[in-house]
Amino acid sequence: MFVGFNIGGSSTGVAFGPAVGSNVLGKLAAAGLMTGFALLGGWTIGREVVAKMGGQIVPQSEFTLVASVAVLFFVGLALLVSNTFGVPASTSMTAVGAIAGLGLARGSLDSAVMLEIISWWIVAPVIAFWVCAVIGRYIYPYLDAWLKLDQSHGPLVKLDKTGAIPRPQLGPNTTYRELGSTILVVVVACYMAFSAGASNVANAVAPLVGNGALSMDMGILLAAGAIGLGAFTIARRTLDTVGNDLTELPILAALIVETVSASLISFLSAIGIPASLAVSATMCIVGLGWGRATRTVTLGEALGKGEAPAVSVNALAAEREDHVPAMGEEAPDELASHDLFDPGTTGRVIFFWILTPSISAIASYALFSTVSF
Repeated sequence: MFVGFNIGGSSTGVAFGPAVGSNVLGKLAAAGLMTGFALLGGWTIGREVVAKMGGQIVPQSEFTLVASVAVLFFVGLALLVSNTFGVPASTSMTAVGAIAGLGLARGSLDSAVMLEIISWWIVAPVIAFWVCAVIGRYIYPYLDAWLKLDQSHGPLVKLDKTGAIPRPQLGPNTTYRELGSTILVVVVACYMAFSAGASNVANAVAPLVGNGALSMDMGILLAAGAIGLGAFTIARRTLDTVGNDLTELPILAALIVETVSASLISFLSAIGIPASLAVSATMCIVGLGWGRATRTVTLGEALGKGEAPAVSVNALAAEREDHVPAMGEEAPDELASHDLFDPGTTGRVIFFWILTPSISAIASYALFSTVSF
């Protein structure tokens, strides 16, 4: 429960941060949707990840009841540190780090399985960055001009109370296009919550399912309930970090970030890899902004062969013109580097990505190498 609570605090910010940051959803609605779709993701494809972490990184025999509690405690402690600072931690890295610490101390770590997992940890953020960079550089301006996903001033929907029964109707400035795009953002955010549940339910209960203390179904229900509790409480700070501090995301950018990162994590969960949604989502944000900003230069200059371009998430949020600038043509708005993402916030996020799994792995190794359970 302690681990799942902290997973909810971390993963809700990653899944719904873009939607909350673009003012499509409130924090309370985000927490409710996170709870339901995390359960759905864990109940379906999340079983593969539970099986991988519950008996393939180290043998199931290593997960005595006391050892399982110790591993989960280190995971929860590391996540609590990151949630306290409002940073969406890499939950999967933290959980695998604690299990790997146990395996190293006991000499039972399956190096082939760990190598497979670590390889995907390296590849997945690279894929996330470059997919979104290509979209930002070559596709985003045309999508922006074609879809025109603008947000109007005032409420999206209001209640008409003139009749006997109040009826919902569009706000005074809302168009059907805006209503449709808002629904699309919510749907994609729910898809991201589904992928978060598929990947992260295992992080809370895999040791207990592996040693037979909990059945697969009971473990998933327990983890999803705890994730929901975290979503309604400590997730508020991580929602602010991802939705507001990293960058100001317009609706279209939020859709792209959520779709690419959720698809990547859902694929990895289906093949049993415990991957980091936090890392993938943030690299999508950075890649999309970098690609959008570098349209004003050649690819060689963007990669460092010439003067580096000024990069900006104004590239994502710049006022749209009817004319889409050609590749290498100056955009109508100047792009400033500090608008792409806050370097201080980004550095803090990366620091905690390294710190949290390190804390859990070192603490786990230290305990199991000195105490026999």
